[in-house]
Parts: sequence; C-alpha cells; structure tokens
Amino acid sequence: MKTPRLFDVTLTIHSGMVVYPGNAPVRIEEVKSIDKGGSSNVSLLHIGSHTSTHVDAPRHYLADGVGVDAISPGIMVGKARLFQLGGVSNIDEELLMKLDLQGVERALFGTDNSRLLQHNHVHTDYAYLTGPAAGYLVDRGVKLVGVDYLSIEEFKKPGRPAHHTLLEAGVVIVEGLYLADVPAGDYELLCLPLKLKDADGAPARVVLREIG
Repeated sequence: MKTPRLFDVTLTIHSGMVVYPGNAPVRIEEVKSIDKGGSSNVSLLHIGSHTSTHVDAPRHYLADGVGVDAISPGIMVGKARLFQLGGVSNIDEELLMKLDLQGVERALFGTDNSRLLQHNHVHTDYAYLTGPAAGYLVDRGVKLVGVDYLSIEEFKKPGRPAHHTLLEAGVVIVEGLYLADVPAGDYELLCLPLKLKDADGAPARVVLREIG
C-alpha cells in the first residue's frame, strides 16, 4: 500500500524574514551557546502573532472576538480541498462559483503568491480574497479558509471586508501557506497554532497529508 505523502506548507521562521507592513520584525537571538561555554543552546524569539504561516483569531479584528486559544482544533484538523488558481489577480465570487465547493468545510487557495513568499520584500499586488467572495464562502458553509500570502485581504483595503466577513461568521483564516509544490485536490489538513491565551493570532505548523 502506498504511503500517503506529507506536504509541509509552513514557512520557516528566521531572523529578518518578510512580515506584513506594520508587524513586528522577526529576530532570533542567542541566549546560551555550547560553543561559548554554555551547558546548552537556548534562543530568545522576537516574533509577532501574525508571523510566517499563522492563524487569525476573531480577536484580530473584533474587539469582543475570541482568542486563538479558544478556536476548536476540530476546525483546524480535517479534510480540506486545495484549489490551485494560477494567474489570478484576485479571488472573487464569480471565480468561486466555478469551483466545486460542494461539502467543502476547509478551502485552501494556491495562487502565484506562493512564489512571492520566497522574496525578501513585501509585494502589495498579491492575489487576495474579495469581500463578496468571503460572503460566498460563508454562505456555502466553509469553516476555514487558507491562502498563500501574508494577508487574505487586498493590501490596505478600507474596512477589511474579507477579514470581517469571515471572522464575524466564525471562519478560521490561515495565512502564509506555501502551496507552490502541492497538487490541487483533497487532503487531511493538520493546522496547529501556538496556544497563546486570548491572542489575536498565532504562528502555526501546517501540514497536508494525501488522502489515498
């Protein structure tokens, strides 16, 4: 029997990595070093809650929203469908209507953004999810949406409609997925963010496992 492949779609966290404008810069500092006479190697991490591949909690945009520690793991672990949408500038309602979302609770969208994540600067012309498209996903019963750039939203979009529409409906947002080398199809999603109390978001290790 063929062993299902695992795809680690998580960005590696490292000092100086690209972050969304206004977010905390990433620094990993040495605290103890065996090479310098220490008993062990220990590092200090300076990272924001929306660093690298991460989960947005409702608290990110809703003053009374729950934190990432209150999101059920049952939403973030389970069958997901990956759609590869190369060449699109945005994911709008018209595009979504052409996709097979029947029974899909976790929708992941791969675009040309994944290649942009390899660059050491922020792109502002990345493919994004429109507000009406977010509403369409909510109406279809989608519980988790994952995208392959640092934000699901159009850059500096007034009112942040995609975020608000999804988070107000309790839909989990996963941003910063690296999906360039993963074929479209159905997978088991394993998305486990750090359990930070009342946090507006948290970095996550995200893996897709083939469904044989």
